[in-house]
Amino acid sequence: MPILSFGSQDIDIITGKKTMTIRKLWKTPLKKGDRLYCYWNLVSKEKKKIFEAIVRDVKLIPFKELKNDDKLAREEGFQDSKEMVKDFKKMYAGQLDDEEIFQIIYFEKLDIDKWKGDKIDEKAMITQRADILFDSGKYDKSTMCYDAALRIDPDDVYLLNKQGDNLSRLGDFKQAISCYDKALKHEPDNEYILNNKAIALLNSGNVSGALDVSDIALEVNANSPIVLYWRGFILEVLRKYDEALEVYDKLIKIDSENPEVWNSRGNLLTDMGQPEEAINSFNKAVELCLDDSEMDADAINRMGNAYIDIGKFDEALDCYNKAIAIEKNNVDFLLNKGVVLMELGKFQEAVASFDRVLLKNPDNEDAFFLKEECLENL
Repeated sequence: MPILSFGSQDIDIITGKKTMTIRKLWKTPLKKGDRLYCYWNLVSKEKKKIFEAIVRDVKLIPFKELKNDDKLAREEGFQDSKEMVKDFKKMYAGQLDDEEIFQIIYFEKLDIDKWKGDKIDEKAMITQRADILFDSGKYDKSTMCYDAALRIDPDDVYLLNKQGDNLSRLGDFKQAISCYDKALKHEPDNEYILNNKAIALLNSGNVSGALDVSDIALEVNANSPIVLYWRGFILEVLRKYDEALEVYDKLIKIDSENPEVWNSRGNLLTDMGQPEEAINSFNKAVELCLDDSEMDADAINRMGNAYIDIGKFDEALDCYNKAIAIEKNNVDFLLNKGVVLMELGKFQEAVASFDRVLLKNPDNEDAFFLKEECLENL
């Protein structure tokens, strides 16, 4: 019973887009007509049969020819033969002799009803693979898996929504919105899909359209935290600050322990020219974090900006130092620290901060000119 094992790098094979693979010649060579049993990550905890196949052809090639064949390497899914050889050396644990024989295996996937071994729910298997790839940030590969699963069941709402999320992360908002629309034909009152569509419209630049869809989602569930959170952000982008603040205040009554909500409220109040109230919101966000590793450095930095607006430079400096402790090479934080040190008359320390900025970004004109100004004051 010949067995092949595939991983996420073989996604084209798993989804049926590619029907060939290259392996070292086995002790018992494959021949035309052999049945293959193909698994996902055979040696891992994720081990699961993904399909059965029939061998349609086998060609043998010595490694000395294979290692320089760019065309064949690209057919196997690599950029060139060098990348393929590197992968093979990893796969076969070390050097490969030029006389080693490899087999190019061409196969045809079998429909499940023709399998001889245990059958699986193919849609569930492909969906699981897609979800794993999505969660690990491999959106280009997970798109192919979701497409394969949708070919099996084009009306699956979960798959349509996930594919929309996936395409949004790839920046293909038009296709993402199309997926959400297909899902909404089946579940028009699904607040989460409506909200996802609103986010895609927002990211595509159609802010008014995003608000229209948010209106529909709000009619479905006026107290949905996720709908309210994004509605507040959409209103803020539209500069409807008072309405946005009402939304965030309502959300805080529903979900007062969410630091992201307090962060967003602080950002909004900063834009509204209310730095003292913004500081209260940022402080609340920080309080809700359990330890420094969970603190939002951006929020602390913004709190520092708010302190500068009301002339509390020592407090601002403390904020910037905390933010830098979390993200030590953040150019924006270091630049802000240098500015507040100048306000405090600590020009030598400010120079050191600007030097760190210029070390990371030598073309930063703000840091260059501010440093020059500090040097004039020493």
